[in-house]
Amino acid sequence: MNEQHDPFIASATDPAAQQAAEGSRNPLLAALGDRVRTLRAQRGLTRKAVAAAADVSERHLANLEYGTGNASILVLQQVAGALQCSLAELLGDFTTRSPEWLLIRDVLEHRTEDELRRARIALHGLFNAGASDPARHRRIALVGLRGAGKSTLGPLLARELGLPFIELSRAIEVLAGCSVREIHDLCGTAAYRRYERRALDEAVQAHGAVVIATPGGIVSDPATFNELLAHCTTVWLQASPEEHMGRVVAQGDTRPMAASREAMDDLRRILDGRAAFYSKADLTVDTSGHTPQESLVQLCTGVRKAMALHAGHETDEGGTLIP
Repeated sequence: MNEQHDPFIASATDPAAQQAAEGSRNPLLAALGDRVRTLRAQRGLTRKAVAAAADVSERHLANLEYGTGNASILVLQQVAGALQCSLAELLGDFTTRSPEWLLIRDVLEHRTEDELRRARIALHGLFNAGASDPARHRRIALVGLRGAGKSTLGPLLARELGLPFIELSRAIEVLAGCSVREIHDLCGTAAYRRYERRALDEAVQAHGAVVIATPGGIVSDPATFNELLAHCTTVWLQASPEEHMGRVVAQGDTRPMAASREAMDDLRRILDGRAAFYSKADLTVDTSGHTPQESLVQLCTGVRKAMALHAGHETDEGGTLIP
């Protein structure tokens, strides 16, 4: 179909048209668009990447995200496939699939974040023989968006603690026999997630004590992130969007922002979409405005306190054990 005559793709690049459409957006379409943007941000995908995977034009996808296009059910199914989720999840409610889901949802509805966290941990224990991992406090996993300092601070922290260091992205490449970019280009996101889970499982099984720098998108797969939380003490290395971008560019790598005219906007959406997941970490260290050495001091102090707390010891303000 000629895009110029398709009512679904009224120009997403015309500011006047967008402004006029904003006031007349259907609430359902607006909510659907917000949901698509949120899922895309959580997975760290650009609009161009999702459009290509869904086999729709970027203008189609842009109008869907802005809530100005009434997409067909087939287009929504293609977009859901590109985002690696069910059509029900794309529409915002996948908890109506069975009576048990509905009953569980009723129990959890209106609970606080802390109560939901306790429920998640209890359920994980229930379905994993009720046993917690005794080595969890000795495995330290750094999470956060690329550019937060995981690859820089990870080896330094490992040296301070006398532990081995694993860069999970490198472990993934060893398993796949090719680079992360080639995995995505040749096999797709789903294959990459399988390699990511396998690399994490192998790292946990091989090391009772270790420092792991995880890929920024590890929170995009709930099953893998659940395993990380269950077997490792997690630390969110936090930074402002500007610092994330500056550090990545300084390294000469602008993926996944290559060829994007809205790089900073995309970065902010990704960070906003993932922040709620990163915040599930046991500790948070803000590296914004700090040198690597300053951040390392904060990181070591927090990690040592967490390790000592688990072992039943006390520490001073610097994280040193008190006899």
